[in-house]
Amino acid sequence: MSKLNTIFFGTPEIAVPYLELTHAQTHLQLAVTQADKPRGRGMEISPCAVKKRAQELGIPVLSPVKLKDDFDKIAATPFDLGIVVAYGKIFRPDFLALPELGLLNVHFSLLPQLRGAAPVQQALIQGYTKTGISIFWIRPGMDDGPLFLQKEIAIDPQDNAQTLFEKLIPLGISALQEVLTQLENGNVIQTPQTGTPTLAPMLTKEDALLRPDVLPAKDFHNRVRGLACGPKPKIPFTHNNKTDWLTVGRTQPGPDTCTAQAGTVLAVERGRGILVQCKKGCIWLCQLQPAGKKMMAAEDFAHGHNVTQGQLAFKEQNG
Repeated sequence: MSKLNTIFFGTPEIAVPYLELTHAQTHLQLAVTQADKPRGRGMEISPCAVKKRAQELGIPVLSPVKLKDDFDKIAATPFDLGIVVAYGKIFRPDFLALPELGLLNVHFSLLPQLRGAAPVQQALIQGYTKTGISIFWIRPGMDDGPLFLQKEIAIDPQDNAQTLFEKLIPLGISALQEVLTQLENGNVIQTPQTGTPTLAPMLTKEDALLRPDVLPAKDFHNRVRGLACGPKPKIPFTHNNKTDWLTVGRTQPGPDTCTAQAGTVLAVERGRGILVQCKKGCIWLCQLQPAGKKMMAAEDFAHGHNVTQGQLAFKEQNG
């Protein structure tokens, strides 16, 4: 059994453990990341998490603005296999042809479900009860290549994007370790994806503007769960003839029997929060954060802003 020569493609913090595994289990020749960008409060130009860790490990790094800019350098690096984890760039066919075995992508869903850039967030938003890890061979299409290995995990009703990532990352490490061992032993698995594909598009700031008059309570709650990593979920709060958008930290579904006008406050309770009518059903707002303030218990926000039962408080002024 001989170690593989590899190149690792990845960018954010979630890819770092996979970089470390690839470094430990293979001859890692090179790490390729996205270009340095402005980061943090000071918006200073700085490297991504994978680049920082690769440099600590003594691994050569390329961070091209466009992948094609460093094609010749990558092509000049002899490698059997590419490992891709949250890299964030599309590979042209000429890149896919470089390694002897191909490029393997670690994807955070059970493909062909949730193809796209935000599978963990969208699994929650779309109400999935299970998800998992797929390690598949990259092809020119979007996440449609043959599978090497899949591992499944249940989604707990209390999971949000952060806790689900925390479960999926070690599951993916276990899966990748198994795949690399199989490849070292000469076992190459390519199983076509089967079933009806679904999509997991990247979330936008507009997706995070949550209006109770548009969303049923179940969808509102799932969207808050999914937005725990990404743009902050916000709800409109109308007072003094103006609308502010409050960040929503946590919610719980309420009863389905409520029939008031959407956006109406149905109750304010200590230890639970503010019960708000949605398009269908109602939602407990448990934690809220006004602009420039800290996250607080929703009932404390209600008491500080004179939010009372029967008030049409959570609706856009012109909505």
